[in-house]
Amino acid sequence: MSKNKELFSWVKTIVVAIIIAFIIRAFLFTNYIVEGDSMLPTMHNGDRLIVNKIGYKIFKPERFDIVVFHANENVDYIKRVIGLPGDQIEYKNDILYINGEQYDEPYLDELKQSFDGLFTYNFTTEEIIGQKTVPENTVFVLGDNRQDSADSRIIGVIPYDNIVGEVNIKYWPLSDLHFYH
Repeated sequence: MSKNKELFSWVKTIVVAIIIAFIIRAFLFTNYIVEGDSMLPTMHNGDRLIVNKIGYKIFKPERFDIVVFHANENVDYIKRVIGLPGDQIEYKNDILYINGEQYDEPYLDELKQSFDGLFTYNFTTEEIIGQKTVPENTVFVLGDNRQDSADSRIIGVIPYDNIVGEVNIKYWPLSDLHFYH
């Protein structure tokens, strides 16, 4: 093979690889770096994640998914989906009730043990968003670090259209490698 043909082959391979990487990044997956402590102890400031952008184009978010969403034009947040459309959320004495049914939140155990008093203050959906239930095409989200999280208790429900995607992998630091459903 001549040097020109070999060079052309390499250039073609590199261009195809760049196009494939662009498609994957633009439409399927993206990297995300956690900023802040609102998801402690599940995620820490500086953790690096892979976010699945395509999944919610096909399926709806599920309860307890960890999602990245546009909080405003300039900022993305990462939180846990607690309420789905039609859900009535209530927190009473540090216990989560959804539609009157009690739910365990084992991901909070570590922080709750080190906290004196109510870790999540009492509230109902109606007190927070002015409606008894989570509206259609929105989700109610909370940070795992309930004492330090700007979540639906402050910013309201999150429209589906604002959700970037679901966190699938925490890949950095490598010692904390974790796959989420």
